[in-house]
Amino acid sequence: MEVAIPLILLAFGLLVFFKFFVTVKQETIAVITVFGKYRRMLRPGLNMKIPFIEQIYARISTQNRSTELQFQATTIDQANVFFKAMLLYSVVDNQEETIKNVAFKFLDERSFMQTLIRTIEGTIRAFVATKKQSEVLSVRNEIVTEVKMHIDETLRSWGYHLIDLQLNDITFDEQIMKSMAQVVASNNLKAAAENEGQALLITKTKAAEAEGNAIKISAHAEKEAAQLRGQGIALFRAEVAKGMAGAAREMHEASLDSSFLLFTMWTESIKHFAENGQGNVIFLDGSTDGMKHSLEQMMSLNMRKMEEANK
Repeated sequence: MEVAIPLILLAFGLLVFFKFFVTVKQETIAVITVFGKYRRMLRPGLNMKIPFIEQIYARISTQNRSTELQFQATTIDQANVFFKAMLLYSVVDNQEETIKNVAFKFLDERSFMQTLIRTIEGTIRAFVATKKQSEVLSVRNEIVTEVKMHIDETLRSWGYHLIDLQLNDITFDEQIMKSMAQVVASNNLKAAAENEGQALLITKTKAAEAEGNAIKISAHAEKEAAQLRGQGIALFRAEVAKGMAGAAREMHEASLDSSFLLFTMWTESIKHFAENGQGNVIFLDGSTDGMKHSLEQMMSLNMRKMEEANK
């Protein structure tokens, strides 16, 4: 019995000795209370406290924390919107006043989380209620900005800071999703039809331009050919006129009647018709009066050519 008492005292002494020391993990703050009242806080590392007097009320992590949210909201046109979000938050800093707010503003961690989630859900629901169903998907960033603007100040009063809110998924009722898919499909068909129409218009326009250019080129070539043919005929006639005028001038200088030249041309023409007719029937007036009439016409034409040549 006498031996057991010292052993008990030794064990009690060792227990009291170890109670003087407390270890606090990295990125953690320990809140100390004395008889339920805040006394001080212990920072990471090995710390000392008064055994049985000072108690560790809470260990508060200053690391970033995250939680997932799932909730429903209703737009101004009565469409149900389902959100899945990820919330990232942390303690503002490790200052004493901040740590006291975190430790004593709420009964426990569960109460804080419930309040935080409901506050964010309420803010998003109020914002979505002012938007139409067709606008919700395009205002994702505005929703996050709205939540941060309305809740950040409140969170700071609790000792926390909202780092980020990510809306990972936004969906609607099945009927709305089907109608949205139909709208997208119809818009795609409309765009495809417009593109096809534009392509067809471009094709036809290019074809018409090509055909028009071909016609212009052909017409220009035909014009040049006609000009060349006309110039050839004109040159031929000019040369004939020059030759006849020269022959007539030589016959006149030789005191010969120029009608002899015309008579020669008349007979040469008949000979040419006979040799090259190839079976065709050609009616010529071979009478003396007819030949005289033809010669008079040819002499008149010859005189006109000579006058033109002299000019």
